[in-house]
Amino acid sequence: MVVQSLAGGTGERATVSYRPDARGGKVVAIRVDASLEIGTGHVMRCLTLARALRGAGAECHFLCREHPGNLTEMIEAEGFVVHRLPMAAHDETSQPQAEHGRLKDDQEAQPNVPNGVSEHSHWLGADWRTDAEACRTILKGLIPDWLIVDHYALDACWEKAVLPASTRLMVIDDLADRAHIANILLDQNLGRREADYDNMVPEGCHRLIGPRYALLRPEFAELREKSLARRRDPLELKRLLISLGGVDKDNATGAVLEALKSCGLPESCHITVVMGASAPWLDNVRAKADELPWHCDVVVNVTDMAERMTQADLAIGAAGSTSWERCCLGVPTLMLELAENQKGIAGRSIRLARLIT
Repeated sequence: MVVQSLAGGTGERATVSYRPDARGGKVVAIRVDASLEIGTGHVMRCLTLARALRGAGAECHFLCREHPGNLTEMIEAEGFVVHRLPMAAHDETSQPQAEHGRLKDDQEAQPNVPNGVSEHSHWLGADWRTDAEACRTILKGLIPDWLIVDHYALDACWEKAVLPASTRLMVIDDLADRAHIANILLDQNLGRREADYDNMVPEGCHRLIGPRYALLRPEFAELREKSLARRRDPLELKRLLISLGGVDKDNATGAVLEALKSCGLPESCHITVVMGASAPWLDNVRAKADELPWHCDVVVNVTDMAERMTQADLAIGAAGSTSWERCCLGVPTLMLELAENQKGIAGRSIRLARLIT
């Protein structure tokens, strides 16, 4: 449904762009970042959407800042164009926090009043006006049919500053804490209600709310029956999968491996740890994996996560977007809250599990 709305039409190929100079399918620009602080989840779910849009004939461009831990090379390896936004100079990042970083004591983010200030403003790596100016220049050249924004640091102020007159806007969000001028808003979180965005989006905004709109790669749906079928027998813990984010800046993975030393896992248990290549604690995790009495592989940037989850008897995972991947495949999970925005997902998942059992 999301792809049809963005690419146009319901057929196999996208409706042609309304731009007179377009090469065929619609042009889609995506403003999203990954970093050691932001993590990789926003880029990964945008990649999922971009692949589907490309399959429908759209031409996708990514606009990404070059934060430490960015994924621009991975995006380019997928065949997408990346327009790189440089990190701000020191003098710019030293501007008053109302402009760039965390809120001052006498400031607060106002959800219904767009002011360019949010609890996550420091994620942007630049003043929002500087970011908007750079993006506006890029978008002026692209003249995209759609702009997709997946960034907690951006609100209606930025959107108004960059959006070309003929371009429509889709916002991907999890927080419901700031205003947008979106034509489409996607919030895939369990327990979210349309009413949570009242007075934050235009009256005509199409709100796609809840896990039914979760951005999952096709292979998860393809492997669902296989994964569920192998769980009909009593649990025998042969394969343990640990995945706590592509970055895991606080080294929760290392803490889990340390805790496993005192657990009575079967001698034949095979442990797999999945991380991103830019994870700052990767070497530490590999060292701890070598200390375990069980066979433990540490792998990075895997492309077969659905198959690995299907084969896992138990997962230890974060309460982020990979929750929906594990749910799709019915993977028994020990879930950890690793970020403030994961608390709602974890709590609602626990309550739902109690209702089901």
